[in-house]
Amino acid sequence: MIRFHQASFSYRDREPVLSGVDLEIAPGLTLLLGPNGYGKSTLLKMAAGVERPDSGRVEIDGHDLWTDEVAARRSLAYVPEQPDLTPYATVREVLALVCRLRGEPVERGREALERVGLGGLGHRSVRELSMGQRRRSVLAAALVGTPRHVLLDEPLEAMDRSAREDLLAWVDRLIASGAVVVVVSHEIEPFAPRAVRALAVREGRCVEAGALPEEPGERLALLDGLARGRAR
Repeated sequence: MIRFHQASFSYRDREPVLSGVDLEIAPGLTLLLGPNGYGKSTLLKMAAGVERPDSGRVEIDGHDLWTDEVAARRSLAYVPEQPDLTPYATVREVLALVCRLRGEPVERGREALERVGLGGLGHRSVRELSMGQRRRSVLAAALVGTPRHVLLDEPLEAMDRSAREDLLAWVDRLIASGAVVVVVSHEIEPFAPRAVRALAVREGRCVEAGALPEEPGERLALLDGLARGRAR
């Protein structure tokens, strides 16, 4: 469970991006929807512990992300839209660090790199990788261990067909295992049938969209409208 308790965040004084967000995100796939600039990625960063709320708090299974960090972050995996990794470390070094943080043997990092097709590039520095390879490196980090709270920001961007299929298969396994999966994506179609809920981010708030239609066309139409900023 990811829990926001009256969480607010601003990048500049008196210009709140999110204000008084109070919600629970339960197991299953949740879509965060809304036009660009409405705060979807910021909400995801708050859930990942990348951005600290100006007020309120965020909890992972009851552990505060900023006062009980080790327990809260142990089960978290975050794949950001921009794969910002330290540019001079090698991919292997980045994965080794992730393994230490998650209490996993280094071998799990090597296995994750193989899974995303980067097994032969572990010796390269991050700055030597293409954008698609960097995104796969971040995905490899998310694959280490058994994360129970997975946050994906535009996960299909710059992915080739094979990588997309692998990622969606991983998402299916996470859902089947009872994990919390939160996705921000302009590509709604692959995630629409997998979603159990949708949250619309607008005017600094995060609003539950309600029950999603069973009929695929109706469901997609609803999600598309929310993505464009239209109220239900």
